[in-house]
Amino acid sequence: MRVFVVAEIGSVHDGSFGNAKQAVFLAKQCGADAVKFQVHISAAETLKTAPAPSYFNTERRWDYFKRTAFTLAQWKEIKTFCDETGIEFMASPFSEEAVELMRKVGMRVWKIPSGEVTNLPLLKKIASYGQYVILSSGMSSWEELDKAVKVIRSANSKCKTTILQCTSEYPCPYERVGLNIMEQMAKRFELSVGLSDHTLDIFVPIVAVSRGASVIEKHLTFSRSMYGSDARHSLEPEDFAQMVKGIRVAEKILASPIDKDKVLKRYRKMKKIFQKSIVASSDLPAGRRLVREDLDFKKPGTGISAADADFVIGKTLARAVRKDQMLSRRDFSNHWR
Repeated sequence: MRVFVVAEIGSVHDGSFGNAKQAVFLAKQCGADAVKFQVHISAAETLKTAPAPSYFNTERRWDYFKRTAFTLAQWKEIKTFCDETGIEFMASPFSEEAVELMRKVGMRVWKIPSGEVTNLPLLKKIASYGQYVILSSGMSSWEELDKAVKVIRSANSKCKTTILQCTSEYPCPYERVGLNIMEQMAKRFELSVGLSDHTLDIFVPIVAVSRGASVIEKHLTFSRSMYGSDARHSLEPEDFAQMVKGIRVAEKILASPIDKDKVLKRYRKMKKIFQKSIVASSDLPAGRRLVREDLDFKKPGTGISAADADFVIGKTLARAVRKDQMLSRRDFSNHWR
């Protein structure tokens, strides 16, 4: 199964429509299957008095959301550009108004951000469409996830759902990635699972694929020096492309199980070159009853295998053999029994 790789752009475009379209092109060039934005409508999402995260220290969050927002027409143009570029358009809606906006845009894959998992009315609204839902779990307890999954299933039993393990730390240290939770979610909910990764390099997503992740989400930026909440914790294009390459290699390996015995047929010639045969350790006369000291083991492996040494010991030579002569069945009394 092909892993669905999502390039999380978020608001790294900083309100620039040109940057948003260029990010789409960049994600495609890096090998992503989808590009994901965030849809913030200040008045529908937050109170002006709501506390802001620490990284909003030069601009009010309300003002930032308003400044970086796009119109319906702009979102439609971005969606059309994604279609033309050959990459899936996605966005995380942070309010029911944002859901309605993306519905008008024609979005087919819905990403529920970690902070909205307990917003059950929003989940119910999205799930009712019966489209693909990717649910991030970053800030959620098991009880909250249980409720979220129940709401999605109740709203529409045909709604395909994937749950992402996500640790809401930026950056996330390796020790708190929690791939064990991803595996537990697969068993608990009997749903496909994946990882929304906040580490600073490419390694964890590749490991996650080897542990069953079917979706990988990773932040992508033009440069880590850009302004905004996500840029400094994102991958730059070269690293993102390398991550995708690693994921595709992991897919190929996981999809190619090998039968140990059957594959050995490919190595018959190599085995003869590298394995060892039994040879005489010295000149030995006919009638000699062989002991261990009479035997050496040397390449090539075209004679009696060194693996049969215990079987050869105790046998009587039917004829004399020279030092380093490769022993054969004809060298023994009554041949090989």
